Amino acid sequence: MGAIRNRAVALLPLRLRWWLGQRREYELAARYLGGLSGVEIGGSAHNRFPVDAINIDRYAQMDTIYKDEERRLAGTALAVDLVAPGDDLPLEDNSVDFVLASHVIEHFPDPIKALLEWKRVATDYIFLVVPHRDRTFDSDRELTPVDELLQRHASGFGSDEDRHWSVWSCESFVELCQRIGLNVVETEDPDKKVGNGFAVVIAVSAER
Repeated sequence: MGAIRNRAVALLPLRLRWWLGQRREYELAARYLGGLSGVEIGGSAHNRFPVDAINIDRYAQMDTIYKDEERRLAGTALAVDLVAPGDDLPLEDNSVDFVLASHVIEHFPDPIKALLEWKRVATDYIFLVVPHRDRTFDSDRELTPVDELLQRHASGFGSDEDRHWSVWSCESFVELCQRIGLNVVETEDPDKKVGNGFAVVIAVSAER
């Protein structure tokens, strides 16, 4: 029944899908991040999580295309608490319990840089929701090879262009995490937040 439900939800209009996602608590996030405090990278009003987190965004302006989309879907836009690049955070090492990023990692030209930065500042978890190649407008693209991502990172590749630089399946993203030494403790595919992606929980602390 779960698979049938997910396929049915995927056929609903986008705004209704977002609305349904906000009507139920996201159990996976509550289970891992409940009682902790952390940061969310690029949080949005139409994709809220049941967590205690400040919102970090690279844009201070509230009139970007992303904020316009928030207002279109949710009627409001989430305030930005701290302006900073998501892969270069003005935070001390081990200064927050977790880093949360939903539908953000694909926008980094060097996602490995972002993941290692989040590992640097978090003591407990990195919690990600990543769009699945087959359930988004990227469905006609090839999965991004891990070796290509390693090469981007080794060369210091960067760009100010804002687009989906990488596309993954849950399996290919977990492979990336394993190749760079990140400890994936749970995945959820499709994610039960909206359903067009997958969730990955990375434990930063060995005790986790």
